Amino acid sequence: MKKLLATVLTAATLVASGLPVLAQVPLSQEKYVNDRLIAARIADRIRRECPAYGARMVYAYNQARALKRYALDKGYSDEQIDTFLDSREDRRRIYAVAEQYLTSKGAKEGDAQSFCAVGRQEFASNSYIATFLVAR
Repeated sequence: MKKLLATVLTAATLVASGLPVLAQVPLSQEKYVNDRLIAARIADRIRRECPAYGARMVYAYNQARALKRYALDKGYSDEQIDTFLDSREDRRRIYAVAEQYLTSKGAKEGDAQSFCAVGRQEFASNSYIATFLVAR
């Protein structure tokens, strides 16, 4: 019983002191967060390049808020989230992954129809990417 009490008190002290009880991976390595941001970037590129698609801006805003809530619930602080979102290195990495995805699906810079084709593929597969888009 004394060991249990000591463990509970130690955990409570760590939580109260603001120290994480469990180690976290950096946000740049948190798969769910990164996958969602990459998907949003892909959708943004499709809607910017293909005149047949627009953005579901309110939906995108709500998804961004939900993603922040997810990170906060995982124990990341507002400061950690802001630092990650402000990181040029992480933004470049996310953009590069999005571009690789688009290229792998046949999108070509300057070819609007190739981006439209990727958009159609995303809608056909009912992907998370497609949820950010609306057909015009």
